[in-house]
Amino acid sequence: MAQYQHVTQPFAPVWDNQSQILILGSFPSVKSREQGFYYGHPKNRFWHMLSVILGEDTPCSIEEKKAMLLKRHIALYDVIESCDIIGSSDSSIRNAVPADLTALIEQSEIKMVLANGRLAGKLYRQYHAGNIALPMEELPSTSPANAAFSLERLIEIWSAAIGKIL
Repeated sequence: MAQYQHVTQPFAPVWDNQSQILILGSFPSVKSREQGFYYGHPKNRFWHMLSVILGEDTPCSIEEKKAMLLKRHIALYDVIESCDIIGSSDSSIRNAVPADLTALIEQSEIKMVLANGRLAGKLYRQYHAGNIALPMEELPSTSPANAAFSLERLIEIWSAAIGKIL
């Protein structure tokens, strides 16, 4: 049986002072931690979906991913800074410590928060909504575990949300 591990967020947030949209996940998966960057699971649809929406080539390297985000004024981070978790199971998360979003929000032009999935939305409301006066939209997860949404449907829904700002 798998055991709980205490894991700390291994990635810094991606943002600059011109960022207008903040996309928040819940916490990096084992595959993402192994790959060294957000949404590193090869079947996660995040990077392909976002590149289609933005009209960009799908980035491959971490540097290309960061460059695409910053060029298009998108910040990327997670709601949780550290937690106890079994593998990549969002449902196993306990003892969560929320990420500090203060500098990111105060030193950028963030106008909206987009939560990547139900848990990210729930945790954002639980830990951050009372302190951050920005609209938040909970969007369907790009995770391969979210088989209920095709890539085409994710592109449609996420595009509508991103289009409100960019």
